[in-house]
Amino acid sequence: VQLQASGGGLVQPGGSLRLSCAASGSIFSFNTMSWYRQAPGKQRELVATITSSGSTVYAGSVKDRFAISRDNAKDTVYLQMNSLKPEDTAVYYCNAKRIGVNAWGEGTLVTVSS
Repeated sequence: VQLQASGGGLVQPGGSLRLSCAASGSIFSFNTMSWYRQAPGKQRELVATITSSGSTVYAGSVKDRFAISRDNAKDTVYLQMNSLKPEDTAVYYCNAKRIGVNAWGEGTLVTVSS
């Protein structure tokens, strides 16, 4: 499967963005779909995960501000980001996992700055 992330851009602090991750095939079979991010000079970190049953997990730094969702009919995963902060600036990557598969998409840059 190939993953294509989109929706990044420049936004002011307090603003919102919605990232999309479109898969070339069905996402129904993946156990988890996740968003990761990597800020300059830092390691890649998990932002949010959604399981095939719809359960979600968030990093503490984004909980109550970000929301991950999936649309199996469109083979797309979303990350709604609200109340953005400068420290959310990073390249955001989507990831899909199932037994024997760990797929990554190219990142999309999110810059939060006034």
